[in-house]
Amino acid sequence: MRRALRVVGEESSSGPAELDPGAVIAAVAGGDLDAFGRLYDDLAPLVFGVARRVVRDPSRAEEVAQEVFTEVWRQAARFDPSRGSVRTWVLTIAHRRAVDAVRSSQASRAREEHVARREPVEVAGPEDTVVTAAEHEGVRRCLDSLTPLQSQAVRLAYYQGFTYPEVAALLGRPLSTVKTRMRDGLIRLRDCLAEAELEAMDGGAGDGA
Repeated sequence: MRRALRVVGEESSSGPAELDPGAVIAAVAGGDLDAFGRLYDDLAPLVFGVARRVVRDPSRAEEVAQEVFTEVWRQAARFDPSRGSVRTWVLTIAHRRAVDAVRSSQASRAREEHVARREPVEVAGPEDTVVTAAEHEGVRRCLDSLTPLQSQAVRLAYYQGFTYPEVAALLGRPLSTVKTRMRDGLIRLRDCLAEAELEAMDGGAGDGA
């Protein structure tokens, strides 16, 4: 997969060629950390822009953007080119996540008002709030399951926006080591989140039985 990705991005006689988004997302689905970094660099400003327009608050928009790329890493294999471009797919996820964040905030404010007044308050879409909260907790739990170096590297690169060389410098480790640990950490994170999702589905099925 890495070989195919490099060939698509090689320079031609007319100048440097852009990487094929389809090849990039396919490489991400195969666990290619470099491809994921390229996708992140290309789309992070757009994802943040979508989130900022919906949620308004810059800090919350940053959190939404982080959640979007976590989901992209987990779901890359499910991308269907017949339904649109990679960019459209990622921005659709961004918009959905941002809307979920707004609903969650609205529900939280409604609960606070309910406690203050001690009167019944109807909260729109409580099931959405529960699912979103569970997903956030799942990401935090899975991050905590990584080794210290994996967790630090992933948080610095994809949650705080540092480049790979900057992460290596901050951690005092060789760049090659940091890249390897980040790749292993992201694969482990994806597997952990997938297992949590399956457990939630099994639990839901058991409740309904």
